[in-house]
Amino acid sequence: MNSKNLLLIIILGAILVLGGCACNGYNSMVKLDENVKNKWANVQSDYQRRADLIPNLVNTVKGAANFETETLTKLMEARAKATSVQVDPTNITPEKMAEFQQAQAGVSGALGRLLAVVENYPDLKASQNFRDLQAQLEGTENRIKVSRNDFNTAIQSYNSTVRTFPNNIFANMFGFRVKEGFQSEPGAEKAPEVKF
Repeated sequence: MNSKNLLLIIILGAILVLGGCACNGYNSMVKLDENVKNKWANVQSDYQRRADLIPNLVNTVKGAANFETETLTKLMEARAKATSVQVDPTNITPEKMAEFQQAQAGVSGALGRLLAVVENYPDLKASQNFRDLQAQLEGTENRIKVSRNDFNTAIQSYNSTVRTFPNNIFANMFGFRVKEGFQSEPGAEKAPEVKF
């Protein structure tokens, strides 16, 4: 075998190995990207469930005599804002995630204020409808937490694959970019002050 043939065999072997790595890396990144999209759809579904429960909660609370309409109005406004913020799972940017989280935090805050004000209405608290809705909201908040954690886990797997060598070379070539996950809310690192 002459040196030209040996060189040709080495070059073809290198091309085949590199091509195999590229195909394997690309397919892995596609699967992980699809998993991220699926987990994002679950997050959106759980937030939508919460948004769907809010009108029922508001209607139940409206039945209480002299209930503070400002609290209900702020809750409905926060819900409207949250449902208007859409994040494309193929292009999850830090800015869009921050906007989404801020809108959802507005709903959480408004719900928290509503539930705090309800404490002043013992008849409302005793209502079976209200208790059922409160239990559904609690369950939905737990679902949201699990979905967010699952999404962050999927993002971590995806980002690890996209950033490791040699996948990072192919990721840049094929347009796979690092994605943003959920972050804690600003101020979450400070424990709330409890006074008796």
